[in-house]
Amino acid sequence: MMALCALYAVWGLVVEVAIAFGPVPRITWEHREVQLIHFHESEVSNYSTLLLSEDKDVLYVGAREVIFALNAVNIAEKQHELHWKVTEDKRTKCAVKGKSEQTECRNYVRVLQQLNDTFLYVCGTNAFQPTCDYLNLISFELGGKNEDGKGRCPFDPAQSYTSVMVDGELYSGTSYNFLGSEPIISRHSTQSPLRTEYAIPWLNEPNFVFADVIRADQNSTDGEDDKIYFFFTEVSVEYEFVGKLMIPRIARVCKRDQGGLRTLQKKWTSFLKARLICTIPDKNLIFNIINDVFILKSPTLKEPVIYGVFSPQLNNVGLSAVCAYNLSTVENVFLKGKYMQSATVEQSHTKWVRYNGEIPNPRPGACINNEARASNYMSSLNLPDKTLQFVKDHPLMDDSVTPVGDRPRLVKRDVKYTQIVVDRVRALNSTIYDVMFIGTDQGALHKAISYENGMHIIEETQLFPNFEPVQTLLLSSRRGRRYLYAGSNSGVVQSPVAFCDKYTTCVDCVLARDPYCAWKPLEASCIDIFKESEVERSWIQNIGGDASSCSDKVRENSLQHTFKHGSTAELKCSQKSNLAQVVWKFKDDVLRVESPKYRLLEKALLIFNLSEGDSGVYQCLSEEKVKNKKFSQVLAKHVLELKKIQHTTAGPTTAAAPTEASSPIPFPPTGTSFLSCVGSDSPPSPTSTQPDVWSSTDPVKVMLLPPFLSDQAQHVSVRGPFHLFCQATGPGGSYFVWKKNGQKMKACITEQSHMLFAGRVHILSWVKDSVSEDTEYKCSLISKAGNTTSEVLITVEDKGSAGQDGWTKEFDTWRNAINEHDKMMQNWRETWESCNKINGL
Repeated sequence: MMALCALYAVWGLVVEVAIAFGPVPRITWEHREVQLIHFHESEVSNYSTLLLSEDKDVLYVGAREVIFALNAVNIAEKQHELHWKVTEDKRTKCAVKGKSEQTECRNYVRVLQQLNDTFLYVCGTNAFQPTCDYLNLISFELGGKNEDGKGRCPFDPAQSYTSVMVDGELYSGTSYNFLGSEPIISRHSTQSPLRTEYAIPWLNEPNFVFADVIRADQNSTDGEDDKIYFFFTEVSVEYEFVGKLMIPRIARVCKRDQGGLRTLQKKWTSFLKARLICTIPDKNLIFNIINDVFILKSPTLKEPVIYGVFSPQLNNVGLSAVCAYNLSTVENVFLKGKYMQSATVEQSHTKWVRYNGEIPNPRPGACINNEARASNYMSSLNLPDKTLQFVKDHPLMDDSVTPVGDRPRLVKRDVKYTQIVVDRVRALNSTIYDVMFIGTDQGALHKAISYENGMHIIEETQLFPNFEPVQTLLLSSRRGRRYLYAGSNSGVVQSPVAFCDKYTTCVDCVLARDPYCAWKPLEASCIDIFKESEVERSWIQNIGGDASSCSDKVRENSLQHTFKHGSTAELKCSQKSNLAQVVWKFKDDVLRVESPKYRLLEKALLIFNLSEGDSGVYQCLSEEKVKNKKFSQVLAKHVLELKKIQHTTAGPTTAAAPTEASSPIPFPPTGTSFLSCVGSDSPPSPTSTQPDVWSSTDPVKVMLLPPFLSDQAQHVSVRGPFHLFCQATGPGGSYFVWKKNGQKMKACITEQSHMLFAGRVHILSWVKDSVSEDTEYKCSLISKAGNTTSEVLITVEDKGSAGQDGWTKEFDTWRNAINEHDKMMQNWRETWESCNKINGL
């Protein structure tokens, strides 16, 4: 483990090597673009505990002081609701101890486990007095047992925890005291309750993330036991640095463990833990914080596969990784690996080193199997003290658990993965794929598959419009009823596993490389193959992305436009694939969009200073390359005609068009994903010099237009995101600073600058945001010639009330600015025409 020793030196290199990491999601679905089902109730928060009963089609949700039962097919349908509140007396006592009466001193439901067909076992923090009870699923009422929840449920709602119910007994990892200073992995059992030792070698400030049971192979002849696995990050005891070095761990205990007779009474005799390795050796990158785990169990697998999402300890560039581990690798470490032991060196200092001495028999930490029974060790109570004392002193393995392929399955920059579930899918060609669904701390979901030793992120979906972290993720993989359920602080979202119907052409359907989706030629539609009763050979699917079998017809419908001479045209083109390149053709020739005549934006082509020669047919094509094969699609066709039309008050930049309005408003560049705005690629700056846009000839004068929305009215719908623009001219080196309600904004800001004459620069800056209440934005231009600030109040109103009648008085301010802008644009055009004469154009 030399890589771990170099960890601190490596952290400084992370920024340099991370830039090239991570496939780009092919499709980015914004929240409003896909059909998601939401559930939330007013004044209820922290929907972070989910339990799915697939047999009953019920999703149980534990939130703050409430437990819900929802229809798992449509979670908007609430079936039951139970309020589980803290008494006023307990809230007051909690507040006296220094906790917040409004937030912390409430009852946060942290444990929801299926006990049997009639009852759930439920636990809540209960104002720092954790309590457990039995929820009757028929009456949907608590039994009133009010059991002490210490060791089963955290005291503090912010503390880490995990639990799993195995054969009617609760296994949990959490904190055992009010301060959170005594971590514990325990089994709640009336016959044989067990727990870990309260000792640093056993658990050292762990952060629990997941627990699950893996049953013994029924066909095995060794009589092995079922095992419960715990996953957590803890402070290292084996490596020493100036600060605390965190280490990801896997620990396991045996289900039939009954503790020791004298040594380790009521303590685990089978508790062992080991390091989980998730590194990129050739890049010296170490992912040492584990955020979530999913254990994939399937009849098509020879053995379960453990998937974990990781991040570096100093994650200043937003790196995340997914590593996969075979269960046999884990078991080899516990059954055959070396142990670590503590050694006292000078000044009573303790150091952990490999143990090379004699190992007692039976092997310490092993489950009772047929070999042990043959030696008359029928249970852990029969084990000799020598074996038990060794387990007590040597709970940590020296050997580490290495991932499949000795490297991560997926590494992604500019994102922090929080949750993961994995579905095993058989494609039409009978190839089986593990489809990973990974939640992020910005409320998004990535769907990815491994193909030919590489990763392909099929899509990125914004589950929560306010970009809050995905706290819980569940998967229902029943045929015909495959859903994802995501919990956050504000609610629960239900999503299908695929959005096949969003792909309208065969090429798009195949290029998605989604094993759930296939093209059905007879219906000319992209379908979810698992929702169909029969599979037909005529369906088209290619996970390699080869769309050669498609025969999509070119769209013949076109949009007609009429513009006046000298105006600016905006020809729109909707391109969803982040892996495709947009190509514009004019009269069947490819346009040179780097020319000053044109500017290519995310969803439009701008054509400046229109003249007769610009009349004709414009085509927007999408070109996507897969394995050196290029697939083209016509996305839009525009027919542009020039003629004189009456001048309007909106200025020469707004032209009349029979089918759609023209606007000079820019948008973010192609390929950026607003779900991960921070760190997105910056838009390219034109290399050609453009004439000054505004009328000032003073090279140091600063001019700033007020912020504006693309619809030129200062209101937005509460249902979706919007762009807010600012533009200015000033001396070279000028830049924008944005503030929202007085607070400086850092995320989702893009800036373009273009050099003008006499050392001046024209700067365009925009933010993409979403608000639920009236919000004040300020854009300030900072320059060596002085600073200037403009502000705007964005009001929020329902989507249905938007329109001319709903416009606010701020629109009058914008209209005045447009009139001034009209004069500036007139000067620009005169300057442009004079430049054309000088250059002989």
